[in-house]
Amino acid sequence: MSSSSVLPPRPSRRLDGKVAIVTGAGSLGDGLGNGRAISLLLASDGATVLCADRDLAAAERTVEMIVQERGKAASLCADVSSEGDCEKLVQAAGEMFGRLDILINNVGIMGAKGTAVEASAEEWAKGLSINVTGMVLMAKYAIPLMLKNEPGDGGIRGNVVNMGSISGLQGGTPHLFYPTSKGAVVNMTRSMAYNHGREGIRVNCVCPGFLYTPMVAGNGMSEEVREMRRQQGLLNTEGNAWDCAAAVRFLASDEARWITGTTITVDAGATCSYIMPE
Repeated sequence: MSSSSVLPPRPSRRLDGKVAIVTGAGSLGDGLGNGRAISLLLASDGATVLCADRDLAAAERTVEMIVQERGKAASLCADVSSEGDCEKLVQAAGEMFGRLDILINNVGIMGAKGTAVEASAEEWAKGLSINVTGMVLMAKYAIPLMLKNEPGDGGIRGNVVNMGSISGLQGGTPHLFYPTSKGAVVNMTRSMAYNHGREGIRVNCVCPGFLYTPMVAGNGMSEEVREMRRQQGLLNTEGNAWDCAAAVRFLASDEARWITGTTITVDAGATCSYIMPE
């Protein structure tokens, strides 16, 4: 048989032996937010997951859910706007599990309300420290630890998935901050992929659309509002955190070994259509 007829190795979705950090891994009560869903799916495919959140009890609940499914996980209290906390979180992964392969930068807040005329400068700066700088700080400490890994398929040593939003691709909200910060995340992903690709680090972004999660629902959401959100997409259905988590899990696996610097929208087609009002 000639060498040209030998098939290349088939990539696997499995994450056995991999260690992941998921920031914002908690959720309200027993609800299913993006960070919790991501943590559960990564663990279900064999990864050991370090679940980080400012609310330690929420992160611990995520760990309990993973362990109930016979997965492996640990929790840690961390505020990504604190460089010290980011450093300690990555150090903890190294000390507890001996390596780091996957970083999921999931933390994000709605931030300052209003237009440029109305927004509080103090709230704006605080929001950027969480939504953008926090991702940079996590990568600052995570990537050097990933670079200690032996290269895997395609020379990959680790990968980062940043959580964006479709609002960062098209704007269209009454508040300036959120789409601005998420737009920064999208282009930061491209730049970070360029910076570290030749070192064997993949960096990608997931931009969810109108998913129904505990954070979005807050203290409740009327059926009328939920139906309006459904109609923003093309599939006439409501997305949830599993939809977002499945895209993240794909990017974290060797199935995506040749993908870096890209953005996946999980939005039922909302960003590829414009519906004229009746």
